[in-house]
Amino acid sequence: MTAQRKTLRTADDLAAAGLVRPADVPLLDKVAARYAVAVSPAIAALIDPADPDDPIARQFLPDPAELDTAAEERLDPIGDDAMSPVEGVVHRYPDRVLLKLVHVCPVYCRFCFRRAMVGPGGRPTLSPKKIMAALDYIRGRREIFEVILTGGDPLILAPDKLAAVITALGAISHVKVVRVHTRVPVAMPEAVTPALVDALKIPGKATYVVLHANHPRELTEDARAACGRLIDAGIPMLSQSVLLKGVNDDDKTLAELMRSFVAARIKPYYLHHGDLAPGTAHLRTTLADGQVLMRRLRGRVSGLAQPTYVLDLPGGAGKVPVGPTYATPVTGCEPGGPAHWEVEDLQGRTRIYPPDPDEAEPVPESDAGPPEAEA
Repeated sequence: MTAQRKTLRTADDLAAAGLVRPADVPLLDKVAARYAVAVSPAIAALIDPADPDDPIARQFLPDPAELDTAAEERLDPIGDDAMSPVEGVVHRYPDRVLLKLVHVCPVYCRFCFRRAMVGPGGRPTLSPKKIMAALDYIRGRREIFEVILTGGDPLILAPDKLAAVITALGAISHVKVVRVHTRVPVAMPEAVTPALVDALKIPGKATYVVLHANHPRELTEDARAACGRLIDAGIPMLSQSVLLKGVNDDDKTLAELMRSFVAARIKPYYLHHGDLAPGTAHLRTTLADGQVLMRRLRGRVSGLAQPTYVLDLPGGAGKVPVGPTYATPVTGCEPGGPAHWEVEDLQGRTRIYPPDPDEAEPVPESDAGPPEAEA
Protein backbone atom coordinates (compact mmCIF):
# COMPACT_ATOMS: atom_id res chain seq x y z
CA MET A 1 0.00 0.00 0.00
CA THR A 2 1.39 3.42 -0.92
CA ALA A 3 1.74 6.08 1.75
CA GLN A 4 -1.26 8.34 2.13
CA ARG A 5 -0.73 12.10 1.84
CA LYS A 6 -4.13 13.23 3.03
CA THR A 7 -6.59 12.34 5.74
CA LEU A 8 -9.15 9.79 4.55
CA ARG A 9 -12.68 11.02 5.31
CA THR A 10 -15.10 8.92 3.27
CA ALA A 11 -15.73 5.27 2.57
CA ASP A 12 -14.62 5.89 -1.02
CA ASP A 13 -11.32 7.31 0.31
CA LEU A 14 -10.83 4.21 2.45
CA ALA A 15 -11.58 1.90 -0.48
CA ALA A 16 -9.20 3.80 -2.78
CA ALA A 17 -6.47 3.39 -0.16
CA GLY A 18 -7.13 -0.34 -0.02
CA LEU A 19 -8.31 -0.26 3.60
CA VAL A 20 -11.89 -1.47 2.96
CA ARG A 21 -13.54 -3.51 0.22
CA PRO A 22 -15.27 -1.49 -2.53
CA ALA A 23 -18.33 -3.71 -2.05
CA ASP A 24 -18.66 -2.43 1.52
CA VAL A 25 -18.69 1.26 0.59
CA PRO A 26 -22.51 1.74 0.44
CA LEU A 27 -23.01 0.37 3.95
CA LEU A 28 -19.98 2.22 5.34
CA ASP A 29 -21.37 5.44 3.83
CA LYS A 30 -24.33 5.02 6.17
CA VAL A 31 -21.98 4.71 9.14
CA ALA A 32 -19.99 7.76 8.04
CA ALA A 33 -23.20 9.78 7.66
CA ARG A 34 -23.96 9.17 11.34
CA TYR A 35 -20.47 9.26 12.91
CA ALA A 36 -17.52 11.21 11.53
CA VAL A 37 -14.66 9.36 9.83
CA ALA A 38 -11.06 10.57 9.63
CA VAL A 39 -7.97 8.40 9.24
CA SER A 40 -4.76 10.42 9.15
CA PRO A 41 -1.76 9.39 7.03
CA ALA A 42 0.14 8.28 10.14
CA ILE A 43 -2.71 6.02 11.24
CA ALA A 44 -3.43 4.70 7.73
CA ALA A 45 0.20 3.60 7.50
CA LEU A 46 -0.26 1.42 10.59
CA ILE A 47 -3.25 -0.54 9.30
CA ASP A 48 -2.66 -3.99 7.82
CA PRO A 49 -5.47 -4.45 5.26
CA ALA A 50 -4.60 -8.15 4.98
CA ASP A 51 -5.48 -8.72 8.64
CA PRO A 52 -9.26 -8.84 9.21
CA ASP A 53 -8.63 -8.44 12.95
CA ASP A 54 -6.11 -5.62 12.73
CA PRO A 55 -6.29 -3.73 16.06
CA ILE A 56 -5.54 -0.35 14.48
CA ALA A 57 -8.26 -0.80 11.84
CA ARG A 58 -10.68 -1.79 14.57
CA GLN A 59 -10.15 1.54 16.29
CA PHE A 60 -10.45 3.83 13.27
CA LEU A 61 -12.24 2.20 10.32
CA PRO A 62 -16.06 2.43 10.31
CA ASP A 63 -17.93 -0.79 11.05
CA PRO A 64 -21.56 -1.62 10.20
CA ALA A 65 -22.00 -2.69 13.84
CA GLU A 66 -21.97 1.02 14.72
CA LEU A 67 -25.46 1.32 13.27
CA ASP A 68 -26.82 -0.91 16.06
CA THR A 69 -27.57 1.01 19.25
CA ALA A 70 -28.01 -1.01 22.44
CA ALA A 71 -30.78 -0.09 24.87
CA GLU A 72 -28.34 1.07 27.56
CA GLU A 73 -26.32 3.32 25.23
CA ARG A 74 -26.80 7.08 25.17
CA LEU A 75 -25.70 10.12 23.17
CA ASP A 76 -24.00 11.76 26.17
CA PRO A 77 -22.87 8.70 28.14
CA ILE A 78 -20.96 10.48 30.92
CA GLY A 79 -23.28 13.48 31.31
CA ASP A 80 -21.10 16.31 29.99
CA ASP A 81 -24.11 18.48 29.19
CA ALA A 82 -25.65 18.05 32.62
CA MET A 83 -22.47 19.46 34.18
CA SER A 84 -21.93 22.37 31.75
CA PRO A 85 -22.59 25.76 33.41
CA VAL A 86 -21.43 27.70 30.34
CA GLU A 87 -20.76 26.52 26.81
CA GLY A 88 -17.42 24.78 26.51
CA VAL A 89 -16.97 24.18 30.25
CA VAL A 90 -17.76 20.97 32.14
CA HIS A 91 -17.51 21.37 35.93
CA ARG A 92 -18.00 17.88 37.35
CA TYR A 93 -15.43 17.90 40.18
CA PRO A 94 -14.89 20.75 42.68
CA ASP A 95 -11.27 21.62 41.89
CA ARG A 96 -11.08 21.11 38.12
CA VAL A 97 -12.97 21.78 34.92
CA LEU A 98 -12.89 20.64 31.33
CA LEU A 99 -12.50 23.33 28.69
CA LYS A 100 -13.64 22.11 25.26
CA LEU A 101 -12.31 24.61 22.73
CA VAL A 102 -12.91 22.48 19.63
CA HIS A 103 -15.04 19.52 18.61
CA VAL A 104 -12.86 18.27 15.76
CA CYS A 105 -10.03 15.74 15.84
CA PRO A 106 -7.23 14.59 13.54
CA VAL A 107 -8.78 11.09 13.68
CA TYR A 108 -12.16 9.82 14.90
CA CYS A 109 -12.15 6.80 17.18
CA ARG A 110 -15.00 4.40 16.56
CA PHE A 111 -15.61 4.07 20.34
CA CYS A 112 -15.56 7.80 21.15
CA PHE A 113 -17.88 8.75 24.02
CA ARG A 114 -18.39 12.19 22.43
CA ARG A 115 -19.06 10.80 18.96
CA ALA A 116 -22.45 12.53 18.76
CA MET A 117 -20.79 15.91 19.44
CA VAL A 118 -17.59 15.83 17.34
CA GLY A 119 -16.78 16.00 13.66
CA PRO A 120 -17.74 18.27 10.77
CA GLY A 121 -21.42 17.89 11.64
CA GLY A 122 -20.87 18.22 15.37
CA ARG A 123 -20.72 21.19 17.69
CA PRO A 124 -18.85 24.28 16.52
CA THR A 125 -15.47 25.51 17.70
CA LEU A 126 -15.90 28.01 20.53
CA SER A 127 -16.04 31.59 19.28
CA PRO A 128 -13.76 34.22 20.87
CA LYS A 129 -16.78 35.56 22.78
CA LYS A 130 -17.62 32.12 24.17
CA ILE A 131 -13.98 31.48 25.06
CA MET A 132 -14.02 34.71 27.03
CA ALA A 133 -17.19 33.63 28.84
CA ALA A 134 -15.58 30.29 29.70
CA LEU A 135 -12.45 32.04 31.01
CA ASP A 136 -14.61 34.40 33.07
CA TYR A 137 -16.33 31.40 34.66
CA ILE A 138 -12.94 29.93 35.60
CA ARG A 139 -11.67 33.29 36.93
CA GLY A 140 -14.73 33.62 39.11
CA ARG A 141 -14.28 30.32 40.97
CA ARG A 142 -11.21 30.16 43.14
CA GLU A 143 -11.72 26.48 43.88
CA ILE A 144 -10.62 25.64 40.31
CA PHE A 145 -7.04 24.40 40.62
CA GLU A 146 -6.75 22.56 37.30
CA VAL A 147 -8.10 23.16 33.80
CA ILE A 148 -8.21 20.25 31.35
CA LEU A 149 -8.22 21.10 27.65
CA THR A 150 -10.12 18.46 25.73
CA GLY A 151 -12.68 18.37 22.99
CA GLY A 152 -12.25 17.35 20.21
CA ASP A 153 -8.49 17.55 20.24
CA PRO A 154 -7.09 20.88 21.47
CA LEU A 155 -3.71 20.33 19.78
CA ILE A 156 -5.37 20.57 16.39
CA LEU A 157 -5.59 24.33 16.99
CA ALA A 158 -3.01 26.65 15.46
CA PRO A 159 -0.21 27.32 17.97
CA ASP A 160 -1.00 31.05 18.24
CA LYS A 161 -4.66 30.39 19.07
CA LEU A 162 -3.74 27.73 21.59
CA ALA A 163 -1.09 30.00 23.14
CA ALA A 164 -3.65 32.77 23.63
CA VAL A 165 -5.88 30.48 25.72
CA ILE A 166 -2.94 28.94 27.62
CA THR A 167 -1.60 32.43 28.42
CA ALA A 168 -5.01 33.55 29.67
CA LEU A 169 -5.27 30.49 31.92
CA GLY A 170 -1.76 31.11 33.20
CA ALA A 171 -2.78 34.61 34.26
CA ILE A 172 -5.49 33.24 36.59
CA SER A 173 -3.80 33.05 39.99
CA HIS A 174 -5.76 30.10 41.39
CA VAL A 175 -5.24 27.92 38.28
CA LYS A 176 -2.00 26.06 38.96
CA VAL A 177 -2.21 23.21 36.44
CA VAL A 178 -3.27 22.97 32.80
CA ARG A 179 -3.72 19.48 31.42
CA VAL A 180 -4.07 18.75 27.69
CA HIS A 181 -5.69 15.54 26.40
CA THR A 182 -4.67 14.63 22.87
CA ARG A 183 -4.07 12.02 20.18
CA VAL A 184 -2.01 14.36 17.99
CA PRO A 185 1.47 12.92 18.76
CA VAL A 186 0.22 9.54 17.50
CA ALA A 187 -2.20 10.62 14.77
CA MET A 188 -0.32 13.64 13.43
CA PRO A 189 3.18 13.66 14.94
CA GLU A 190 4.45 16.26 12.49
CA ALA A 191 2.08 18.79 14.11
CA VAL A 192 4.10 18.75 17.35
CA THR A 193 6.30 21.61 16.20
CA PRO A 194 8.54 23.88 18.30
CA ALA A 195 5.82 26.53 18.05
CA LEU A 196 3.20 24.14 19.43
CA VAL A 197 5.51 23.06 22.26
CA ASP A 198 6.19 26.69 23.16
CA ALA A 199 2.46 27.42 23.14
CA LEU A 200 1.95 24.91 25.95
CA LYS A 201 4.46 26.41 28.35
CA ILE A 202 3.23 28.57 31.21
CA PRO A 203 5.89 30.29 33.33
CA GLY A 204 5.34 29.44 36.98
CA LYS A 205 2.56 26.94 36.26
CA ALA A 206 2.51 23.22 35.44
CA THR A 207 1.40 21.85 32.08
CA TYR A 208 0.76 18.13 31.58
CA VAL A 209 0.02 16.42 28.28
CA VAL A 210 -2.02 13.20 28.38
CA LEU A 211 -1.59 10.99 25.32
CA HIS A 212 -4.42 8.71 24.21
CA ALA A 213 -3.13 5.47 22.67
CA ASN A 214 -4.56 1.95 22.88
CA HIS A 215 -2.11 -0.34 21.13
CA PRO A 216 1.70 -0.51 21.26
CA ARG A 217 1.94 -0.19 17.47
CA GLU A 218 0.65 3.38 17.80
CA LEU A 219 3.89 4.40 19.54
CA THR A 220 5.89 4.60 16.33
CA GLU A 221 9.31 6.18 16.04
CA ASP A 222 7.66 9.40 14.84
CA ALA A 223 5.14 9.36 17.70
CA ARG A 224 7.87 8.79 20.28
CA ALA A 225 9.90 11.63 18.77
CA ALA A 226 6.88 13.95 18.97
CA CYS A 227 6.40 13.02 22.62
CA GLY A 228 10.11 13.51 23.19
CA ARG A 229 9.87 17.10 21.95
CA LEU A 230 7.26 17.81 24.62
CA ILE A 231 9.04 15.97 27.42
CA ASP A 232 12.45 17.47 26.60
CA ALA A 233 10.83 20.90 26.87
CA GLY A 234 9.90 20.11 30.47
CA ILE A 235 6.27 19.07 29.88
CA PRO A 236 5.47 15.81 31.71
CA MET A 237 3.36 13.27 29.88
CA LEU A 238 0.79 10.77 31.12
CA SER A 239 -1.25 8.23 29.17
CA GLN A 240 -4.86 7.26 28.91
CA SER A 241 -6.17 4.21 27.12
CA VAL A 242 -9.54 2.57 26.61
CA LEU A 243 -9.95 -1.16 27.19
CA LEU A 244 -11.22 -2.40 23.83
CA LYS A 245 -12.33 -5.83 22.68
CA GLY A 246 -10.06 -7.11 19.97
CA VAL A 247 -7.56 -4.29 20.45
CA ASN A 248 -5.87 -4.55 23.84
CA ASP A 249 -7.95 -7.00 25.92
CA ASP A 250 -5.23 -9.61 26.32
CA ASP A 251 -2.28 -9.98 28.69
CA LYS A 252 0.49 -9.57 26.17
CA THR A 253 -0.86 -6.49 24.38
CA LEU A 254 -1.85 -4.59 27.52
CA ALA A 255 1.51 -5.25 29.18
CA GLU A 256 3.40 -4.26 26.03
CA LEU A 257 1.34 -1.06 25.71
CA MET A 258 2.08 0.02 29.27
CA ARG A 259 5.78 -0.81 28.96
CA SER A 260 5.90 1.13 25.69
CA PHE A 261 4.52 4.20 27.45
CA VAL A 262 7.08 3.94 30.23
CA ALA A 263 9.93 3.44 27.77
CA ALA A 264 8.81 6.64 26.03
CA ARG A 265 8.88 8.50 29.39
CA ILE A 266 5.08 8.56 29.59
CA LYS A 267 3.51 7.51 32.90
CA PRO A 268 0.42 5.27 32.48
CA TYR A 269 -2.48 7.10 34.10
CA TYR A 270 -5.94 5.78 33.22
CA LEU A 271 -7.28 2.63 31.61
CA HIS A 272 -10.90 3.49 30.86
CA HIS A 273 -13.68 0.96 30.71
CA GLY A 274 -15.60 1.51 27.47
CA ASP A 275 -18.37 4.09 27.78
CA LEU A 276 -21.97 3.49 26.76
CA ALA A 277 -21.69 5.50 23.55
CA PRO A 278 -24.14 4.55 20.80
CA GLY A 279 -23.04 1.83 18.42
CA THR A 280 -20.01 0.72 20.45
CA ALA A 281 -21.18 -2.54 22.07
CA HIS A 282 -18.98 -4.62 19.75
CA LEU A 283 -15.90 -2.90 21.21
CA ARG A 284 -16.76 -3.05 24.91
CA THR A 285 -15.45 -5.67 27.30
CA THR A 286 -17.11 -6.56 30.61
CA LEU A 287 -15.95 -5.11 33.91
CA ALA A 288 -15.09 -8.65 35.02
CA ASP A 289 -12.80 -9.04 32.00
CA GLY A 290 -11.11 -5.76 32.87
CA GLN A 291 -10.53 -6.78 36.45
CA VAL A 292 -8.98 -10.09 35.39
CA LEU A 293 -6.60 -8.22 33.08
CA MET A 294 -5.65 -5.77 35.84
CA ARG A 295 -4.89 -8.69 38.17
CA ARG A 296 -2.62 -10.19 35.53
CA LEU A 297 -0.91 -6.86 34.95
CA ARG A 298 -0.19 -6.39 38.67
CA GLY A 299 3.13 -8.01 39.48
CA ARG A 300 3.98 -8.71 35.83
CA VAL A 301 4.96 -5.15 35.00
CA SER A 302 6.46 -2.58 37.32
CA GLY A 303 4.54 -0.06 39.37
CA LEU A 304 5.54 2.59 36.82
CA ALA A 305 3.51 0.69 34.23
CA GLN A 306 0.27 0.34 36.26
CA PRO A 307 -2.69 2.47 35.12
CA THR A 308 -5.80 2.98 37.23
CA TYR A 309 -8.76 1.08 35.76
CA VAL A 310 -11.74 3.46 35.88
CA LEU A 311 -15.41 3.58 34.97
CA ASP A 312 -17.00 6.91 34.08
CA LEU A 313 -20.50 6.55 35.49
CA PRO A 314 -23.42 7.57 33.26
CA GLY A 315 -25.28 10.77 34.01
CA GLY A 316 -22.30 12.81 35.19
CA ALA A 317 -21.63 10.93 38.44
CA GLY A 318 -17.89 10.88 37.68
CA LYS A 319 -15.02 8.41 37.46
CA VAL A 320 -14.58 5.63 39.98
CA PRO A 321 -11.76 3.08 40.18
CA VAL A 322 -13.06 -0.41 39.40
CA GLY A 323 -9.89 -2.44 39.58
CA PRO A 324 -9.81 -5.65 41.62
CA THR A 325 -9.39 -5.56 45.39
CA TYR A 326 -6.93 -7.83 47.15
CA ALA A 327 -8.03 -7.32 50.77
CA THR A 328 -11.29 -8.34 52.50
CA PRO A 329 -12.05 -7.79 56.21
CA VAL A 330 -12.41 -11.00 58.21
CA THR A 331 -15.87 -11.31 59.76
CA GLY A 332 -16.36 -12.13 63.43
CA CYS A 333 -13.63 -9.87 64.82
CA GLU A 334 -14.44 -8.51 68.27
CA PRO A 335 -15.40 -4.81 68.37
CA GLY A 336 -12.33 -2.77 69.25
CA GLY A 337 -10.07 -5.77 68.69
CA PRO A 338 -7.34 -6.07 66.11
CA ALA A 339 -8.56 -5.84 62.53
CA HIS A 340 -7.76 -8.90 60.46
CA TRP A 341 -7.88 -9.08 56.71
CA GLU A 342 -7.77 -11.81 54.15
CA VAL A 343 -5.28 -10.63 51.54
CA GLU A 344 -4.70 -12.31 48.21
CA ASP A 345 -1.05 -12.34 47.15
CA LEU A 346 0.21 -12.05 43.59
CA GLN A 347 0.16 -15.82 43.17
CA GLY A 348 -3.55 -15.95 44.09
CA ARG A 349 -2.99 -17.43 47.57
CA THR A 350 -4.88 -16.08 50.59
CA ARG A 351 -2.96 -14.81 53.62
CA ILE A 352 -4.13 -13.29 56.89
CA TYR A 353 -2.95 -9.81 57.84
CA PRO A 354 -1.65 -9.15 60.43
CA PRO A 355 -0.35 -12.73 60.66
CA ASP A 356 -0.88 -14.81 63.81
CA PRO A 357 2.39 -14.46 65.76
CA ASP A 358 2.17 -18.14 66.77
CA GLU A 359 2.00 -19.37 63.20
CA ALA A 360 5.09 -20.10 61.14
CA GLU A 361 5.68 -17.84 58.20
CA PRO A 362 4.68 -19.64 54.98
CA VAL A 363 7.63 -20.69 52.88
CA PRO A 364 7.39 -19.21 49.37
CA GLU A 365 7.56 -21.68 46.53
CA SER A 366 10.71 -21.42 44.47
CA ASP A 367 8.71 -20.77 41.31
CA ALA A 368 6.02 -18.69 42.98
CA GLY A 369 6.79 -15.52 41.05
CA PRO A 370 4.08 -14.43 38.63
CA PRO A 371 4.76 -15.57 35.08
CA GLU A 372 5.54 -13.06 32.40
CA ALA A 373 2.99 -12.47 29.67
CA GLU A 374 3.55 -14.95 26.90
CA ALA A 375 5.88 -13.82 24.15
